[in-house]
Amino acid sequence: MENIFDRKDDSLYSNAYSFLRLPMVQDPTKVNADVVVLGMPYDMATTGRSGARLGPDAVRRASVNLAWEGHRYPWPFDLRERCNIVDAGDLIFACGDSEDFCNTAASAASKILASGKTLLSLGGDHFITLPLLRAHHDKHGVMALIHFDAHTDTYSQGSRYDHGTMFYHAPKEGLIDANKSVQIGIRTDYEKDGHGFNVICAEAANDMTPDDIAIHIKAIVGDMPVYITFDIDCLDPAYAPGTGTPVVGGITSDKALRILRGLLGINLVGMDVVEVSPPFDNSEITALAGATIATELLHLWASSQHRVHERNVG
Repeated sequence: MENIFDRKDDSLYSNAYSFLRLPMVQDPTKVNADVVVLGMPYDMATTGRSGARLGPDAVRRASVNLAWEGHRYPWPFDLRERCNIVDAGDLIFACGDSEDFCNTAASAASKILASGKTLLSLGGDHFITLPLLRAHHDKHGVMALIHFDAHTDTYSQGSRYDHGTMFYHAPKEGLIDANKSVQIGIRTDYEKDGHGFNVICAEAANDMTPDDIAIHIKAIVGDMPVYITFDIDCLDPAYAPGTGTPVVGGITSDKALRILRGLLGINLVGMDVVEVSPPFDNSEITALAGATIATELLHLWASSQHRVHERNVG
């Protein structure tokens, strides 16, 4: 006789506690897993409209729209059969204390990485990427950054905690190699002299095919360890209105997904999706875009790991 408590919940409205309905764990370092999803509900570095601290919860809730799929279209495999993924909930830190957040985020990420797992982080404003890069650098050394955004976030001005300064500091700290990094979707002003990063501005990205963009990115990053950070405002506000600093003229959600799929084969070691701000979201379409991009990143990681395993076996 069927045990009704063993039924799988595929509804869009009940028990939406974890990302993609994946198992919830309290201490991800003590479980058998390949990837850990960790929310970072922090937006004290925001310079525009606040609200991204509510992003992790919104992305998780939106992910139930994707959780029922066995094979996420068009990927030819079931993510749960390819790798073991757990959701560790949200980072706990002293609310209102940016220094404590920085230290706690870097420490938590370092412990997860040291336990042999890969990390997918859900923001939160974009500042969360800086402590995450510090932790990933301790594990993987200097990395290439693939950065989807409307802004370069390489601005030197601002306070110590500012979501527009992470990629000014990261190269100076030796965390990433700007010359081997790519920024996609940029459509706000920045200082071009000495910028260092390779830029595919929004106008160029909208004129290029997703395959051409992916080929260009892969040629730049080569075989370096790669960290992907996706600021949801890379998308045009028509596809992602729920963000703190929306800028018109961005790429479509379809193009973003196709670019990510075209990056198969890169040495992906870390990833995040940031700046989803539910107070400004219409019909939860931004949260759904964030959840879908995060799911694509997991499929990209799983598929790339599978190819590495096949090469090693062969």
